[in-house]
Amino acid sequence: MRTETPRSTLPARDHLLADAGGAGGAAGAPVIDVVVPVYNEEKDLEPCVLRLHEHLARTFPYAFRITVADNASTDRTPEVARRLARSLPGVRSFRLEEKGRGRALRTVWTHSDAPVLAYMDVDLSTDLNALLPLVAPLISGHSDLAIGSRLARSSRVVRGTKRELISRAYNIVLRSSLAAQFSDAQCGFKAIRREVAQRLLPMVEDTGWFFDTEMLVLAERAGLRIHEVPVDWVDDPDSTVHIVRTATDDLKGVWRVGRALAVGALPLDRLARPFGDDPRDRGIGGVPGGLARQLVGFCVVGALSTLFYLALYSLFRLGAGPQLANGAALLVSAVANTAANRRLTFGVRGRGGAVRHQAQGLVVFAIGLALTSGSLAALGAASGSPSHTTELAVLIAANLAATVLRFLLFRAWVFPDRDGASDRAADRAADRAADRAADRAGDRASDRAGDRCGETAGPAHAVGPPAPAAVPVPAPAAETTHHLRNAR
Repeated sequence: MRTETPRSTLPARDHLLADAGGAGGAAGAPVIDVVVPVYNEEKDLEPCVLRLHEHLARTFPYAFRITVADNASTDRTPEVARRLARSLPGVRSFRLEEKGRGRALRTVWTHSDAPVLAYMDVDLSTDLNALLPLVAPLISGHSDLAIGSRLARSSRVVRGTKRELISRAYNIVLRSSLAAQFSDAQCGFKAIRREVAQRLLPMVEDTGWFFDTEMLVLAERAGLRIHEVPVDWVDDPDSTVHIVRTATDDLKGVWRVGRALAVGALPLDRLARPFGDDPRDRGIGGVPGGLARQLVGFCVVGALSTLFYLALYSLFRLGAGPQLANGAALLVSAVANTAANRRLTFGVRGRGGAVRHQAQGLVVFAIGLALTSGSLAALGAASGSPSHTTELAVLIAANLAATVLRFLLFRAWVFPDRDGASDRAADRAADRAADRAADRAGDRASDRAGDRCGETAGPAHAVGPPAPAAVPVPAPAAETTHHLRNAR
Protein backbone atom coordinates (compact mmCIF):
# COMPACT_ATOMS: atom_id res chain seq x y z
CA MET A 1 0.00 0.00 0.00
CA ARG A 2 1.43 3.33 -1.06
CA THR A 3 2.15 6.07 1.42
CA GLU A 4 0.79 9.52 0.61
CA THR A 5 3.47 12.01 -0.31
CA PRO A 6 3.31 15.76 0.30
CA ARG A 7 1.58 17.70 -2.47
CA SER A 8 4.00 20.61 -2.65
CA THR A 9 6.80 20.52 -5.20
CA LEU A 10 10.41 19.72 -4.37
CA PRO A 11 12.67 22.61 -3.38
CA ALA A 12 15.37 23.86 -5.73
CA ARG A 13 18.60 21.84 -5.58
CA ASP A 14 21.38 23.51 -3.60
CA HIS A 15 25.09 22.81 -3.14
CA LEU A 16 25.87 20.82 0.00
CA LEU A 17 28.67 22.20 2.13
CA ALA A 18 31.38 20.02 3.65
CA ASP A 19 31.04 19.44 7.37
CA ALA A 20 33.29 21.78 9.32
CA GLY A 21 34.31 18.93 11.63
CA GLY A 22 36.33 17.18 8.95
CA ALA A 23 36.01 14.35 6.48
CA GLY A 24 36.22 11.40 8.83
CA GLY A 25 33.29 9.10 9.42
CA ALA A 26 32.98 10.09 13.09
CA ALA A 27 33.22 13.85 12.62
CA GLY A 28 29.86 15.56 12.59
CA ALA A 29 26.72 14.63 10.71
CA PRO A 30 27.48 12.64 7.53
CA VAL A 31 27.02 14.12 4.07
CA ILE A 32 26.70 10.66 2.52
CA ASP A 33 25.26 7.43 3.91
CA VAL A 34 26.51 4.38 1.95
CA VAL A 35 24.22 1.38 2.46
CA VAL A 36 25.47 -2.18 1.92
CA PRO A 37 22.46 -4.56 1.79
CA VAL A 38 23.41 -8.13 2.70
CA TYR A 39 21.85 -11.55 3.05
CA ASN A 40 23.97 -14.43 4.39
CA GLU A 41 27.27 -12.72 3.57
CA GLU A 42 29.33 -13.71 6.63
CA LYS A 43 32.45 -14.31 4.51
CA ASP A 44 32.37 -11.21 2.27
CA LEU A 45 30.94 -8.62 4.65
CA GLU A 46 34.00 -7.83 6.78
CA PRO A 47 36.54 -7.42 3.92
CA CYS A 48 33.96 -5.35 2.02
CA VAL A 49 33.32 -2.91 4.86
CA LEU A 50 37.02 -2.66 5.79
CA ARG A 51 37.97 -1.88 2.21
CA LEU A 52 35.13 0.61 1.75
CA HIS A 53 35.85 2.36 5.04
CA GLU A 54 39.55 2.65 4.25
CA HIS A 55 38.78 4.09 0.81
CA LEU A 56 36.33 6.68 2.14
CA ALA A 57 38.56 7.73 5.03
CA ARG A 58 41.53 8.14 2.68
CA THR A 59 39.91 9.80 -0.37
CA PHE A 60 36.45 11.16 0.44
CA PRO A 61 36.40 14.89 1.30
CA TYR A 62 33.08 14.80 3.17
CA ALA A 63 31.85 13.21 6.38
CA PHE A 64 30.46 9.75 5.66
CA ARG A 65 28.62 6.83 7.19
CA ILE A 66 28.50 3.16 6.21
CA THR A 67 25.30 1.27 7.03
CA VAL A 68 25.12 -2.52 6.83
CA ALA A 69 21.49 -3.47 6.12
CA ASP A 70 21.03 -7.13 7.06
CA ASN A 71 18.05 -8.71 5.25
CA ALA A 72 17.03 -11.44 7.73
CA SER A 73 20.29 -13.38 7.38
CA THR A 74 20.35 -16.85 8.93
CA ASP A 75 24.13 -17.22 9.22
CA ARG A 76 26.71 -15.18 11.21
CA THR A 77 26.18 -12.02 9.15
CA PRO A 78 24.41 -10.09 12.00
CA GLU A 79 27.27 -10.89 14.38
CA VAL A 80 29.87 -9.68 11.87
CA ALA A 81 27.88 -6.49 11.27
CA ARG A 82 27.66 -5.75 15.00
CA ARG A 83 31.39 -6.31 15.44
CA LEU A 84 32.17 -3.90 12.59
CA ALA A 85 29.81 -1.28 14.07
CA ARG A 86 31.63 -1.51 17.41
CA SER A 87 35.15 -1.34 15.98
CA LEU A 88 34.92 1.19 13.12
CA PRO A 89 33.91 4.85 13.45
CA GLY A 90 31.05 5.83 11.19
CA VAL A 91 29.80 2.24 10.72
CA ARG A 92 26.42 1.03 11.94
CA SER A 93 24.22 -2.01 11.36
CA PHE A 94 20.52 -2.46 10.70
CA ARG A 95 18.69 -5.73 11.14
CA LEU A 96 15.50 -6.39 9.14
CA GLU A 97 13.37 -9.44 9.80
CA GLU A 98 12.18 -9.67 6.16
CA LYS A 99 14.18 -10.28 2.99
CA GLY A 100 14.36 -7.94 0.03
CA ARG A 101 17.04 -5.56 -1.20
CA GLY A 102 14.45 -2.93 -2.05
CA ARG A 103 12.92 -3.21 1.41
CA ALA A 104 16.33 -2.73 3.01
CA LEU A 105 17.17 0.34 0.94
CA ARG A 106 13.75 1.90 1.49
CA THR A 107 14.00 1.38 5.27
CA VAL A 108 17.50 2.75 5.74
CA TRP A 109 17.14 5.63 3.27
CA THR A 110 13.82 6.68 4.82
CA HIS A 111 15.34 6.92 8.30
CA SER A 112 18.74 8.34 7.35
CA ASP A 113 19.66 11.96 8.16
CA ALA A 114 22.37 12.22 5.47
CA PRO A 115 21.55 14.55 2.55
CA VAL A 116 23.02 12.08 0.01
CA LEU A 117 22.08 8.40 0.13
CA ALA A 118 23.98 5.70 -1.77
CA TYR A 119 24.28 1.94 -1.93
CA MET A 120 26.59 -0.68 -3.36
CA ASP A 121 26.66 -4.44 -3.49
CA VAL A 122 28.68 -6.30 -0.88
CA ASP A 123 30.92 -7.97 -3.47
CA LEU A 124 32.33 -4.52 -4.44
CA SER A 125 32.29 -5.51 -8.10
CA THR A 126 32.36 -1.80 -9.00
CA ASP A 127 35.67 0.04 -8.76
CA LEU A 128 35.45 2.34 -5.73
CA ASN A 129 37.17 5.16 -7.61
CA ALA A 130 33.79 5.79 -9.24
CA LEU A 131 32.13 6.62 -5.90
CA LEU A 132 33.15 10.28 -5.73
CA PRO A 133 32.15 10.95 -9.39
CA LEU A 134 28.85 9.21 -8.58
CA VAL A 135 27.86 11.48 -5.70
CA ALA A 136 29.57 14.71 -6.80
CA PRO A 137 26.63 15.84 -9.04
CA LEU A 138 24.25 15.27 -6.11
CA ILE A 139 26.42 17.20 -3.68
CA SER A 140 26.84 20.10 -6.11
CA GLY A 141 23.09 20.33 -6.73
CA HIS A 142 23.35 19.41 -10.42
CA SER A 143 21.42 16.12 -10.36
CA ASP A 144 18.76 14.28 -8.37
CA LEU A 145 19.93 10.67 -8.81
CA ALA A 146 23.15 9.06 -10.03
CA ILE A 147 23.78 5.55 -11.31
CA GLY A 148 26.80 3.54 -12.32
CA SER A 149 26.58 2.17 -15.84
CA ARG A 150 28.28 -0.99 -17.07
CA LEU A 151 26.87 -0.44 -20.56
CA ALA A 152 28.44 2.94 -21.24
CA ARG A 153 30.94 2.98 -24.08
CA SER A 154 33.88 3.87 -21.82
CA SER A 155 33.02 1.30 -19.12
CA ARG A 156 35.33 -1.67 -18.65
CA VAL A 157 33.44 -4.82 -17.69
CA VAL A 158 34.57 -8.37 -17.05
CA ARG A 159 31.73 -10.88 -16.90
CA GLY A 160 30.38 -14.00 -18.59
CA THR A 161 28.51 -14.06 -21.90
CA LYS A 162 25.24 -15.18 -20.30
CA ARG A 163 25.07 -12.29 -17.86
CA GLU A 164 26.11 -9.83 -20.56
CA LEU A 165 23.30 -10.97 -22.87
CA ILE A 166 20.73 -10.90 -20.05
CA SER A 167 21.75 -7.38 -19.04
CA ARG A 168 21.52 -6.02 -22.58
CA ALA A 169 18.24 -7.82 -23.28
CA TYR A 170 16.73 -6.33 -20.12
CA ASN A 171 17.90 -2.89 -21.21
CA ILE A 172 16.14 -3.38 -24.57
CA VAL A 173 12.94 -4.43 -22.80
CA LEU A 174 12.98 -1.27 -20.66
CA ARG A 175 13.61 0.98 -23.66
CA SER A 176 10.91 -0.59 -25.80
CA SER A 177 8.21 -0.98 -23.16
CA LEU A 178 8.78 1.90 -20.70
CA ALA A 179 10.73 4.28 -23.00
CA ALA A 180 13.59 4.31 -20.47
CA GLN A 181 16.57 6.46 -21.44
CA PHE A 182 19.04 5.38 -18.72
CA SER A 183 21.45 2.68 -19.79
CA ASP A 184 21.86 0.33 -16.81
CA ALA A 185 19.07 -0.23 -14.30
CA GLN A 186 20.51 -3.10 -12.28
CA CYS A 187 24.08 -2.05 -11.55
CA GLY A 188 24.44 -2.16 -7.75
CA PHE A 189 25.96 1.30 -7.53
CA LYS A 190 23.50 4.19 -7.13
CA ALA A 191 22.88 7.39 -5.16
CA ILE A 192 19.99 9.77 -4.55
CA ARG A 193 19.44 13.07 -2.75
CA ARG A 194 17.47 12.64 0.47
CA GLU A 195 14.68 15.13 -0.33
CA VAL A 196 14.07 13.28 -3.61
CA ALA A 197 14.04 9.92 -1.83
CA GLN A 198 11.45 11.17 0.66
CA ARG A 199 9.04 11.91 -2.20
CA LEU A 200 9.98 9.11 -4.58
CA LEU A 201 10.30 6.03 -2.37
CA PRO A 202 6.64 5.97 -1.20
CA MET A 203 5.65 5.57 -4.87
CA VAL A 204 7.95 2.55 -5.38
CA GLU A 205 6.09 -0.68 -4.63
CA ASP A 206 8.73 -3.35 -5.29
CA THR A 207 10.77 -4.63 -2.36
CA GLY A 208 13.18 -6.87 -4.27
CA TRP A 209 15.55 -6.56 -7.23
CA PHE A 210 13.12 -4.54 -9.41
CA PHE A 211 13.25 -1.72 -6.84
CA ASP A 212 16.09 0.02 -8.73
CA THR A 213 14.32 -0.08 -12.09
CA GLU A 214 11.01 1.16 -10.73
CA MET A 215 12.70 4.02 -8.89
CA LEU A 216 14.60 5.12 -12.00
CA VAL A 217 11.61 4.88 -14.35
CA LEU A 218 9.41 6.99 -12.07
CA ALA A 219 12.19 9.53 -11.54
CA GLU A 220 12.79 9.83 -15.28
CA ARG A 221 9.09 10.18 -16.09
CA ALA A 222 8.79 12.91 -13.45
CA GLY A 223 11.56 14.90 -15.14
CA LEU A 224 14.20 14.42 -12.45
CA ARG A 225 17.82 14.55 -13.57
CA ILE A 226 19.68 11.22 -13.58
CA HIS A 227 23.47 11.33 -13.86
CA GLU A 228 25.26 8.28 -15.29
CA VAL A 229 28.85 7.35 -14.45
CA PRO A 230 30.80 4.80 -16.55
CA VAL A 231 32.25 2.21 -14.17
CA ASP A 232 34.84 -0.53 -14.18
CA TRP A 233 33.09 -3.70 -13.07
CA VAL A 234 34.23 -7.29 -12.46
CA ASP A 235 31.57 -9.99 -12.17
CA ASP A 236 31.35 -11.97 -8.95
CA PRO A 237 31.33 -15.68 -9.95
CA ASP A 238 29.93 -16.63 -6.53
CA SER A 239 26.84 -14.40 -6.82
CA THR A 240 23.75 -15.96 -5.22
CA VAL A 241 21.23 -14.09 -7.39
CA HIS A 242 18.66 -16.47 -8.94
CA ILE A 243 18.64 -15.28 -12.57
CA VAL A 244 15.40 -16.92 -13.78
CA ARG A 245 13.31 -15.90 -10.77
CA THR A 246 14.75 -12.38 -10.82
CA ALA A 247 14.04 -12.00 -14.56
CA THR A 248 10.46 -13.19 -14.07
CA ASP A 249 9.87 -10.75 -11.23
CA ASP A 250 11.40 -7.94 -13.29
CA LEU A 251 9.06 -8.60 -16.23
CA LYS A 252 6.07 -8.57 -13.87
CA GLY A 253 7.31 -5.27 -12.49
CA VAL A 254 7.67 -3.81 -16.00
CA TRP A 255 4.05 -4.71 -16.75
CA ARG A 256 2.79 -3.23 -13.46
CA VAL A 257 4.69 0.04 -13.81
CA GLY A 258 3.79 0.38 -17.49
CA ARG A 259 0.10 -0.06 -16.72
CA ALA A 260 0.22 2.47 -13.87
CA LEU A 261 1.94 5.04 -16.09
CA ALA A 262 -0.51 4.43 -18.94
CA VAL A 263 -3.58 5.18 -16.81
CA GLY A 264 -1.95 8.09 -14.94
CA ALA A 265 -2.22 6.36 -11.55
CA LEU A 266 1.03 7.78 -10.15
CA PRO A 267 1.21 11.36 -8.75
CA LEU A 268 4.45 12.21 -10.54
CA ASP A 269 3.65 15.93 -10.37
CA ARG A 270 4.68 15.80 -6.70
CA LEU A 271 8.25 15.18 -7.84
CA ALA A 272 8.42 18.43 -9.83
CA ARG A 273 11.02 20.89 -8.66
CA PRO A 274 12.17 24.35 -9.76
CA PHE A 275 15.45 24.27 -11.66
CA GLY A 276 17.24 27.14 -9.91
CA ASP A 277 18.77 29.59 -12.35
CA ASP A 278 17.34 27.82 -15.39
CA PRO A 279 16.02 29.91 -18.31
CA ARG A 280 12.71 28.08 -18.02
CA ASP A 281 12.22 29.69 -14.61
CA ARG A 282 12.43 33.19 -16.03
CA GLY A 283 9.46 34.89 -17.66
CA ILE A 284 10.26 36.22 -21.13
CA GLY A 285 8.00 39.05 -22.19
CA GLY A 286 5.88 38.43 -25.27
CA VAL A 287 6.67 34.71 -25.57
CA PRO A 288 3.98 32.32 -24.27
CA GLY A 289 5.47 29.60 -22.06
CA GLY A 290 5.88 26.19 -23.72
CA LEU A 291 4.80 27.41 -27.17
CA ALA A 292 7.68 25.83 -29.10
CA ARG A 293 7.26 22.45 -27.42
CA GLN A 294 3.49 22.52 -27.92
CA LEU A 295 3.89 23.41 -31.60
CA VAL A 296 6.22 20.48 -32.17
CA GLY A 297 3.90 18.08 -30.36
CA PHE A 298 0.84 19.41 -32.16
CA CYS A 299 2.53 19.10 -35.56
CA VAL A 300 3.50 15.48 -34.91
CA VAL A 301 0.01 14.58 -33.68
CA GLY A 302 -1.53 16.56 -36.56
CA ALA A 303 0.54 14.78 -39.19
CA LEU A 304 -0.42 11.37 -37.82
CA SER A 305 -4.06 12.45 -37.51
CA THR A 306 -4.10 13.65 -41.13
CA LEU A 307 -2.78 10.31 -42.36
CA PHE A 308 -5.35 8.54 -40.21
CA TYR A 309 -8.11 10.81 -41.54
CA LEU A 310 -7.14 10.29 -45.21
CA ALA A 311 -7.03 6.52 -44.72
CA LEU A 312 -10.49 6.58 -43.12
CA TYR A 313 -11.87 8.84 -45.85
CA SER A 314 -10.58 6.54 -48.60
CA LEU A 315 -12.09 3.57 -46.77
CA PHE A 316 -15.50 5.21 -46.15
CA ARG A 317 -15.55 6.59 -49.71
CA LEU A 318 -15.85 3.04 -51.06
CA GLY A 319 -19.40 2.78 -49.76
CA ALA A 320 -20.62 6.36 -49.25
CA GLY A 321 -20.67 9.78 -50.83
CA PRO A 322 -17.92 12.35 -50.30
CA GLN A 323 -19.79 14.40 -47.67
CA LEU A 324 -20.74 11.38 -45.53
CA ALA A 325 -17.27 9.83 -45.86
CA ASN A 326 -15.64 13.15 -44.93
CA GLY A 327 -17.88 13.64 -41.88
CA ALA A 328 -17.35 10.11 -40.54
CA ALA A 329 -13.59 10.18 -41.08
CA LEU A 330 -13.25 13.61 -39.52
CA LEU A 331 -15.33 12.61 -36.48
CA VAL A 332 -13.28 9.51 -35.68
CA SER A 333 -9.94 11.23 -36.28
CA ALA A 334 -11.02 14.27 -34.25
CA VAL A 335 -11.72 12.18 -31.14
CA ALA A 336 -8.32 10.49 -31.47
CA ASN A 337 -6.64 13.84 -32.17
CA THR A 338 -8.14 15.49 -29.08
CA ALA A 339 -7.10 12.60 -26.84
CA ALA A 340 -3.54 12.59 -28.23
CA ASN A 341 -3.11 16.37 -27.98
CA ARG A 342 -4.56 16.38 -24.45
CA ARG A 343 -1.86 14.05 -23.17
CA LEU A 344 1.13 14.56 -25.47
CA THR A 345 0.95 18.21 -26.53
CA PHE A 346 -0.59 19.99 -23.56
CA GLY A 347 0.49 17.54 -20.84
CA VAL A 348 -2.94 16.94 -19.26
CA ARG A 349 -2.86 13.73 -17.17
CA GLY A 350 -5.61 11.77 -15.49
CA ARG A 351 -9.30 11.51 -16.30
CA GLY A 352 -10.43 14.79 -14.76
CA GLY A 353 -12.02 17.04 -17.39
CA ALA A 354 -11.64 14.45 -20.15
CA VAL A 355 -15.34 14.52 -21.10
CA ARG A 356 -15.38 18.33 -21.20
CA HIS A 357 -12.24 18.38 -23.31
CA GLN A 358 -13.76 15.93 -25.80
CA ALA A 359 -16.95 18.01 -25.97
CA GLN A 360 -14.93 21.13 -26.70
CA GLY A 361 -12.91 19.14 -29.19
CA LEU A 362 -16.12 18.23 -31.00
CA VAL A 363 -16.94 21.92 -31.33
CA VAL A 364 -13.52 22.41 -32.90
CA PHE A 365 -14.31 19.39 -35.08
CA ALA A 366 -17.53 21.06 -36.24
CA ILE A 367 -15.56 24.11 -37.34
CA GLY A 368 -13.14 21.87 -39.22
CA LEU A 369 -16.06 20.01 -40.77
CA ALA A 370 -17.52 23.28 -41.99
CA LEU A 371 -14.21 24.21 -43.59
CA THR A 372 -13.65 20.88 -45.34
CA SER A 373 -17.28 20.33 -46.30
CA GLY A 374 -17.48 23.86 -47.67
CA SER A 375 -14.34 23.20 -49.70
CA LEU A 376 -15.84 20.02 -51.15
CA ALA A 377 -19.10 21.81 -51.96
CA ALA A 378 -17.22 24.63 -53.69
CA LEU A 379 -15.18 22.09 -55.67
CA GLY A 380 -18.33 20.27 -56.80
CA ALA A 381 -19.99 23.50 -57.87
CA ALA A 382 -16.93 24.58 -59.81
CA SER A 383 -16.03 21.38 -61.69
CA GLY A 384 -19.14 19.17 -61.57
CA SER A 385 -17.51 15.71 -61.17
CA PRO A 386 -13.96 16.11 -59.79
CA SER A 387 -11.56 13.17 -59.68
CA HIS A 388 -10.68 11.44 -56.40
CA THR A 389 -7.16 12.88 -56.58
CA THR A 390 -8.55 16.41 -56.90
CA GLU A 391 -10.84 15.82 -53.91
CA LEU A 392 -7.87 14.68 -51.78
CA ALA A 393 -5.79 17.71 -52.80
CA VAL A 394 -8.58 20.11 -51.85
CA LEU A 395 -9.14 18.27 -48.56
CA ILE A 396 -5.43 18.46 -47.70
CA ALA A 397 -5.42 22.23 -48.25
CA ALA A 398 -8.62 22.66 -46.23
CA ASN A 399 -7.23 20.48 -43.43
CA LEU A 400 -4.08 22.57 -43.22
CA ALA A 401 -6.19 25.66 -42.59
CA ALA A 402 -8.35 23.75 -40.12
CA THR A 403 -5.21 22.49 -38.34
CA VAL A 404 -3.92 26.00 -37.69
CA LEU A 405 -7.31 27.05 -36.37
CA ARG A 406 -7.52 23.87 -34.26
CA PHE A 407 -4.19 24.59 -32.56
CA LEU A 408 -5.22 28.13 -31.70
CA LEU A 409 -8.55 26.96 -30.27
CA PHE A 410 -6.93 24.10 -28.35
CA ARG A 411 -4.33 26.41 -26.79
CA ALA A 412 -6.65 29.31 -26.01
CA TRP A 413 -9.92 27.53 -25.19
CA VAL A 414 -9.76 23.73 -24.72
CA PHE A 415 -6.42 23.45 -22.86
CA PRO A 416 -5.66 27.02 -21.74
CA ASP A 417 -2.51 27.79 -19.77
CA ARG A 418 -4.22 29.57 -16.92
CA ASP A 419 -0.93 30.50 -15.25
CA GLY A 420 1.35 32.44 -17.56
CA ALA A 421 5.07 31.90 -17.56
CA SER A 422 5.67 35.29 -15.97
CA ASP A 423 3.19 34.52 -13.20
CA ARG A 424 4.92 31.23 -12.46
CA ALA A 425 8.31 32.88 -12.42
CA ALA A 426 6.99 35.56 -10.08
CA ASP A 427 5.53 32.89 -7.80
CA ARG A 428 8.83 31.04 -7.70
CA ALA A 429 10.71 34.24 -6.95
CA ALA A 430 8.25 35.05 -4.16
CA ASP A 431 8.64 31.54 -2.74
CA ARG A 432 12.42 31.80 -2.77
CA ALA A 433 12.29 35.23 -1.12
CA ALA A 434 9.97 33.85 1.55
CA ASP A 435 12.31 30.90 2.14
CA ARG A 436 15.31 33.22 2.49
CA ALA A 437 13.39 35.45 4.92
CA ALA A 438 12.39 32.40 6.97
CA ASP A 439 16.00 31.20 7.01
CA ARG A 440 17.24 34.58 8.19
CA ALA A 441 14.57 34.69 10.89
CA GLY A 442 15.56 31.20 12.00
CA ASP A 443 19.23 32.17 12.09
CA ARG A 444 18.47 35.22 14.24
CA ALA A 445 16.37 33.11 16.61
CA SER A 446 19.18 30.54 16.86
CA ASP A 447 21.71 33.29 17.59
CA ARG A 448 19.54 34.73 20.37
CA ALA A 449 19.05 31.27 21.83
CA GLY A 450 22.78 30.66 21.69
CA ASP A 451 23.45 33.95 23.45
CA ARG A 452 21.05 33.07 26.26
CA CYS A 453 22.59 29.62 26.65
CA GLY A 454 26.04 31.19 26.72
CA GLU A 455 24.99 33.50 29.53
CA THR A 456 23.77 30.61 31.67
CA ALA A 457 26.17 27.82 30.80
CA GLY A 458 29.42 29.69 30.24
CA PRO A 459 31.43 30.30 27.09
CA ALA A 460 32.63 26.70 26.73
CA HIS A 461 29.10 25.34 26.31
CA ALA A 462 28.25 24.78 22.60
CA VAL A 463 24.69 24.61 21.36
CA GLY A 464 24.10 22.53 18.25
CA PRO A 465 21.13 21.02 16.46
CA PRO A 466 19.73 17.95 18.18
CA ALA A 467 20.61 14.65 16.58
CA PRO A 468 17.67 12.99 14.75
CA ALA A 469 15.97 10.57 17.07
CA ALA A 470 15.15 8.04 14.34
CA VAL A 471 18.73 7.50 13.16
CA PRO A 472 21.43 8.72 15.60
CA VAL A 473 24.98 9.01 14.37
CA PRO A 474 26.93 6.30 16.23
CA ALA A 475 29.91 7.02 18.45
CA PRO A 476 33.12 5.31 17.39
CA ALA A 477 32.82 2.42 19.83
CA ALA A 478 29.07 2.22 20.30
CA GLU A 479 26.97 -0.61 18.96
CA THR A 480 24.10 0.74 16.89
CA THR A 481 22.07 -2.25 15.84
CA HIS A 482 18.42 -1.50 15.08
CA HIS A 483 15.72 -4.09 14.76
CA LEU A 484 13.01 -3.02 12.32
CA ARG A 485 10.30 -5.59 12.07
CA ASN A 486 7.76 -5.82 9.27
CA ALA A 487 9.34 -2.78 7.60
CA ARG A 488 8.48 -2.03 4.01
